[in-house]
Amino acid sequence: MLDAQLLKLPVAAHQHNHQHHQVVVGVQGTADLTVEGTDARLDNWNACMVPTEATHDYCGDDRNHVLVINLDPSLPELSSPAHGDYDRLAPLFEKPRTLAMDSKMQGLVQFVAGEFDRSPDNAPMQRHLAAGILHCMADRLQEERDVTSNRNVLHPGIIRRYILDNLHHKITVSDLASVACLSVSRFHEIFREVTGVTPYQFLLQTRLDQACKLLASSSLSVSEVSYRTGFSSHSALTNALRKHRGITPTKLRFGEKVA
Repeated sequence: MLDAQLLKLPVAAHQHNHQHHQVVVGVQGTADLTVEGTDARLDNWNACMVPTEATHDYCGDDRNHVLVINLDPSLPELSSPAHGDYDRLAPLFEKPRTLAMDSKMQGLVQFVAGEFDRSPDNAPMQRHLAAGILHCMADRLQEERDVTSNRNVLHPGIIRRYILDNLHHKITVSDLASVACLSVSRFHEIFREVTGVTPYQFLLQTRLDQACKLLASSSLSVSEVSYRTGFSSHSALTNALRKHRGITPTKLRFGEKVA
């Protein structure tokens, strides 16, 4: 069973449970759901996943409309790990959850609601559109899980250690992404979320930190410090220090504080 319909939730609170999974998507106005004690506020930017047999209370304002999608939990894509869609769809109903919808998802729901209004008796069309919404939601949930997983395994200290071990070599963002076992685009996104800076900024800061230490604590020439910290020349290091630290190698060497 997979069916969907547009409904208006009653203003007075009601409570029930059922033997199927359910997705309730805000379309217009606002509605409130409480699923197993977890409160969810529905508007046209939120959806609520209600697993089978979960007791839930619901009510809405006088303008509310919601899209309700019902699914039989015994459907192969929800019940059988051997089914190709299982890994995508089953996590939607592991527990009650509220899913925030981005603008594309919200636009899709509004389009589907319009098609339901336009053709209220076309059940096959409604099932296909509802299934499309479920897959889009499942993709977004998987993306959230991937981001969380990558954030947990991405340790800036490991990236810093790699930079220090290869400081005098050319290091690219692609090299750093390989250390983290991520694509360049995903690495850039996750790294910035974790550290607050881009991988390139982190690399440059690490190089400058080491250059400042060598200039302040050793008698190495500026050219040698430039080579050891990965700058292409004496002038490249000087320009980077002046731009990002507000000091020159000479002033740093004579004990002036870095800005």
